[in-house]
Amino acid sequence: MDVYTRLKELGLALPKAPAKGGVYAPVKEFGQNLVYVSGCGPTLDTAVAGKLGRDFTVEEGQQCARNCMLNLLAVLEAGIGDLNLIKNCVKILVLVAGTDTFYQQPAVANGASSLLVELFGEAVGAPSRSAIGVNALPGNIPVEVEGLFEIKGM
Repeated sequence: MDVYTRLKELGLALPKAPAKGGVYAPVKEFGQNLVYVSGCGPTLDTAVAGKLGRDFTVEEGQQCARNCMLNLLAVLEAGIGDLNLIKNCVKILVLVAGTDTFYQQPAVANGASSLLVELFGEAVGAPSRSAIGVNALPGNIPVEVEGLFEIKGM
């Protein structure tokens, strides 16, 4: 299925790819048909700031992770030109800024990985994954997601 058709079916649209926040490559091709996408935050229309366990519930954190993935896919599209070139969602790293007593990072990360499965199906979209709790993220964002993808015929 066409990923853009699937986005519309889900009532979603890719945002404009966020601008770089430093000296780095947002998308980096390497190896054979592999692409790494630098970390993306959850900001779509309005800034999001705070920590899980204090300012955000797990459900709100899942939405933040989902928004991170939308931003990541927008960056990936800008880098490769067409999300239909994705052959495999290999791995994502989800960083979750939370209080010292917040331990539900994997549940928050489900927001990002679930979107990939909804868009690409289980076989292609379910990535390997790490969900890591951190003290703080840039700009006080609650969640950041980076990813590794295999691309068709690059």
